[in-house]
Amino acid sequence: MQQIRQPISKPVVKPKKHTSLLFWMLLFGVSLLLIILMSCGVLTLGVAVVYNNGILPGVSVGNISLGGLSQAEAIQKISEQWTTITLEDGERSWVVDSTTLGISLDAVATIERAYEQGRRAGSALNAIFSQVTVDPVLTINVDQLYTGLQAIEPSVMIPPVDASVQFIDGQVLPRPAQYGRSLDLSSTINHVQQFGLTDPHLQLMMIDIPPMVNDPTPIVNAATQLLTNPLIIRVYDPVTGDIVDWAAQPAEWATWITVFADPASPIGIRLSLSPEAVRDYLATRDDVLDASRYLQYDEATQAIITAVENYNLTPYIRVYHHDRVHVVRAGETITSIAWDYGVPYPYIEQANPGVGALSVGQEIIIPSPDNFLDYDPVPNKRIIVSISQQRVYVYEDGQLKWNWAASTGINSSPTWTGIYQILSHEPNAYASNWNLYMPWFMGVYRPVPGYDFTNGFHGFPTRGGGQILWENSLGTRVTYGCILLSNTNVQLLYNWAEDGVIVEIQP
Repeated sequence: MQQIRQPISKPVVKPKKHTSLLFWMLLFGVSLLLIILMSCGVLTLGVAVVYNNGILPGVSVGNISLGGLSQAEAIQKISEQWTTITLEDGERSWVVDSTTLGISLDAVATIERAYEQGRRAGSALNAIFSQVTVDPVLTINVDQLYTGLQAIEPSVMIPPVDASVQFIDGQVLPRPAQYGRSLDLSSTINHVQQFGLTDPHLQLMMIDIPPMVNDPTPIVNAATQLLTNPLIIRVYDPVTGDIVDWAAQPAEWATWITVFADPASPIGIRLSLSPEAVRDYLATRDDVLDASRYLQYDEATQAIITAVENYNLTPYIRVYHHDRVHVVRAGETITSIAWDYGVPYPYIEQANPGVGALSVGQEIIIPSPDNFLDYDPVPNKRIIVSISQQRVYVYEDGQLKWNWAASTGINSSPTWTGIYQILSHEPNAYASNWNLYMPWFMGVYRPVPGYDFTNGFHGFPTRGGGQILWENSLGTRVTYGCILLSNTNVQLLYNWAEDGVIVEIQP
């Protein structure tokens, strides 16, 4: 019997089942996300409960943080912050009342908007965990804003500095020009209208102002020429005739120099002086004047500046005199006091209204001799009239030029002593009181305040169409108050003495 061996088959191996790694990772991520969301929800719910009546922690109005405050607290805080506006130009700042600029905050509406963040507006997560900025609710009066900014414009402006000079170690060196800055009102207001304000800070729009003088070279050359000499300020007292020189050395007055553009100048600029520096110098020097005399600072400062601008380094400035107080002595009258002080007595009566009979020890005001000087005095010319000598002495630059015989007023109508000046020129004046024509008349003083009548110099008068008076009376008192000179001499004086020349009439 045939036996058949059954072939032995290979065993079948079934693969083992494995859980996917990706599946587990996804499962873990979903679980973690659910946990985070649940945690955030719980945390959000917790924060909402904590801030139930307050502003959520991430909320601010502009740069003012309000998180955690109740609405009432937030209204108070923001109202206080917006009472003033800080103006800034990038380098400087100014604090101004918001009402001055026409800016008013609606604090209630602003805080209502902030309170709604994370509740009915915006993201709760952002309002809690991040930062949410709310714009303030403002009303801006543009006209008032313009007026308010215009008021502070001068204090905001930085003026440009022209090229100038400086005096260092005996040398004139250039000082470079500098740009200035000015408020651009229109651009500032347009920026506010377009973008509003998010906090109480307003950025000012500024514009550069170029200097008028940029090249210091011609200035250095001109200043070098000037600063080779001191500035001699001639302090002139027209009453006494004294002149005192105050000398500012180049190293000192070089610091006063300023420059301004001048198209009429050959070099396009003109040197000048700082008024403040000149005035400060005068203030340090006028202590040499006694209490009865003073300077008019504005006038003196301008006289010095004008002289230097015209390259004159010896300017004159004038000394003034205060009113004086006289204590009456025994035997004195208004007339005698007026004669001694050189003031026509009607002026003393005017300065002391109601004064009657004088008593010893009584104080009366004596008007300043400046009341009789209508014009700027001419420092280098002076006319002296001597009543006792019946002479006229004419001086120029301190030297006697002419010495003439003269005649002054009679006792009943005297020529009055005092410090006066040439007031007018008339080729042939008419005196209606005496029916006299007076050739080459020069008015000197008004005997009565408020009247145009003047006493002065003249030649031999005529009356009745040809009669010449007093031709042989020179040297004696014959006039009605004027000073008589020969026709030849008075014509010389008429042509020489301009208005403003001092006339000193001595007893």
